[in-house]
Amino acid sequence: MLNFEFSNPTRLVFGQDTISRLSTLVPKGARVLITYGGGSIFRNGVHKAVRAALGDAFVEEFGGIEPNPRFETLMKAVQLVREKGIDFLLPVGGGSVLDGTKFIAAAAKYDGADAWEILRTTGGVVKSALPIGAVLTLPATGSEANGSAVISREETTEKLHFWSPLVYPVFSILDPTTTFTLDSRQTGNGVVDAFVHTTEQYVTVHQDSVLQDRFAEGILTTLIEEGPKVLANPSDYAARANVMWSATMALQGGMGSGLPGDWASHGIGHELTAFYGLDHARTLAIVLPGVWRHQLEMKKERLAQYGARVWGLSGEPAWIASRVIELTEAFFESMGVPTRLGEHGIDAKEAGAKVRARFTERNAKQGENGSLSPEDVEKIIVSRA
Repeated sequence: MLNFEFSNPTRLVFGQDTISRLSTLVPKGARVLITYGGGSIFRNGVHKAVRAALGDAFVEEFGGIEPNPRFETLMKAVQLVREKGIDFLLPVGGGSVLDGTKFIAAAAKYDGADAWEILRTTGGVVKSALPIGAVLTLPATGSEANGSAVISREETTEKLHFWSPLVYPVFSILDPTTTFTLDSRQTGNGVVDAFVHTTEQYVTVHQDSVLQDRFAEGILTTLIEEGPKVLANPSDYAARANVMWSATMALQGGMGSGLPGDWASHGIGHELTAFYGLDHARTLAIVLPGVWRHQLEMKKERLAQYGARVWGLSGEPAWIASRVIELTEAFFESMGVPTRLGEHGIDAKEAGAKVRARFTERNAKQGENGSLSPEDVEKIIVSRA
């Protein structure tokens, strides 16, 4: 196991009717900006509950944050924050709203000429940020319990991430009942997103990380068991609660401590989103099996362990490693998430060439040991036609 430090300062408030706790969690006298996405919080009653809990606090609102939050939109929120003297941010929504709000929190305090430097430097220029709380309504990204965010810039067709300890939410409210009205696409995407977050930290290289392995296997098994339940019965509280908690635990830092994360599927997937606007989880479902097949020999031991412990396979490690990729693809498909570019009408050769060119320009190599060159990435994408 590698040396590591682990700290997670976010207070997680989990369970039914916990939105009412906002009255004690948001600092007294705060000037609050509520951020949200397309407006589902008005239809499902969450907005009403949030405003009631905030009582007579000073509140402004900013909506329209996209599923892949855009720099251009978020800078409008930064301007509003500065104009209104906002000193506390409250995203109400899923991972995109939380990610976008983390950027707002950092950009509002950034005094440089171009706030895109926050992304270009992977957060290196972030020296201060506004405090954030969160009300989660779509479990998927784990953004409610980490300091990471991914932002897109329409002007340059880029999608980059940043991390800073200053943008961890102070608290996050996780009420599974807020997810009852999610449609099947959002639900399936969320399960796949959490699943791949877990495998990116688990199917890497052997590190004698016994506890982290069992942690990951528990999350994967739970998602396999509970994911189909939430599709079949969206109001199943127990299933929704287990999926929500799994998504949070998948990316709150503890499971990946001491491990070299892969993240190739994310790096490649971000470019597919930047070029074609695909949902994040759908890019992961396409790319992950291709990465595994391309690196089958290197990842054979870990894939065989995954197949044996999570899927109950037995036999020769090489056979298990190959078979479990097929089972993983089938699981994504069962959650309503396609695993091929052609199912989205995207030309795989064109996509491969675009991503190869971009990674060549950045001199970027992917994978836990940097073994995937831009040319390898192109081959992986072409294989997912």
